[in-house]
Amino acid sequence: MLARPLLRWRRGPGLATLALLAFIAAALIGAVGLMAQTIMAERHQREQAARTNAVLMALRDVSRTAVNGETGQRGYLITLDRRYLAPYLVARRQYRANIARLHRLMGPDPTPHQRALLGEIEALNAGKFAELDESVALIGAGELLEARRRMLTDKGQDMMERLRVAVAALETVELASFQVARDRAVASEARIVPLLVVLAGVIVTALGLGLVQVIRAADAEARAENAEALRLARDQADLLASELNHRVKNLFAVILAIVRMSGRDQPAAAPTVERIADRIHALLTAHEVTQGTSARRSAQLGDLVANALRPYRSDEHRCEIAGPEVALPERAIVPFGLVLHELTTNAVKYGAWAQPGGLLVVRWQVGDDRLRFDWTEWPVEPAPGAPGGRGFGSTLIDSAARQLRGTIERTFTSAGIVVRIAIPLTA
Repeated sequence: MLARPLLRWRRGPGLATLALLAFIAAALIGAVGLMAQTIMAERHQREQAARTNAVLMALRDVSRTAVNGETGQRGYLITLDRRYLAPYLVARRQYRANIARLHRLMGPDPTPHQRALLGEIEALNAGKFAELDESVALIGAGELLEARRRMLTDKGQDMMERLRVAVAALETVELASFQVARDRAVASEARIVPLLVVLAGVIVTALGLGLVQVIRAADAEARAENAEALRLARDQADLLASELNHRVKNLFAVILAIVRMSGRDQPAAAPTVERIADRIHALLTAHEVTQGTSARRSAQLGDLVANALRPYRSDEHRCEIAGPEVALPERAIVPFGLVLHELTTNAVKYGAWAQPGGLLVVRWQVGDDRLRFDWTEWPVEPAPGAPGGRGFGSTLIDSAARQLRGTIERTFTSAGIVVRIAIPLTA
């Protein structure tokens, strides 16, 4: 059950699919990062806007307290009525609180320029209210001329002008900081819009890829189901083929028994009966080589040669076999098996294996879809009674050559026997 999922895992997705998935993952990560950056920029803009507004309000209160203090001082000088000192008294109590609030709003790490402006505003406020305190004290003491003289000097006017300049400069710095935060937020928004468009395209592509993968998965499942059904059908066919092979072998055994029993009462026919039995046994051997090969409907040439020679090979009957793996087509198995049986029988009776010490050399090669098969016998000396004419064996070999659609050439020399077989391997 695990073989199929493991096979799919080994196959894995294609390179194009992996590249697209990597691109989608990178786009999603980039989009998330840019969204987070945009959110942080907008948050910083809102915080900067609130801070800038609070700083501007504090600076306005600082300016207002200085103006209110001066207004109360002048009203008291003109009327000598202490009720006109109320604005001055309120401003005198508030200006330190306004300066403290301004310090708090500027934070623990203001820029050097902001720190310098803040120190200047604080010093000018303190100097202005010290000058106002002196004037009010002189008026209260009845020294009106001295108080008027001091009011008419440029000292108080200069401090008010410098205070307005410092407040305006700090307002400009705060507005510039707000503008920088606003520009960053706008730039982040400008970057995220095209990325969202690209991300939408990537998502659409991913959906399309997912649809393709779903279709492929469904097709793979259908193929797997068909493969399972085919496997079951093949198993059933193999079972039937095994049963058929068993019945065919039984049939060959029955035929062999009938042939041998038919010649039991006729001693003169025993050699003929034995030759018929041997040829039937050769057919059985050729059939046995094909068992278990129903899927490819062929047989290995090496197996066919080995089965034909096995009953006779020994230390006295030397043999050399060499050749590549060759799958004989189904049509060639039986006639080639009969030819090998006839050649082996002749080698035992008359050829290389008729006497101890003979050598049988079997070699083959393949080229241009043709099989070239050489059977060479080197007997110690020619055996008496070697076939000199044409018998049933020769007729059978010639018939097999026609069935194989090839040629079989036999050459008898004083040194030995050479048989060359050339047949096509294709239909």
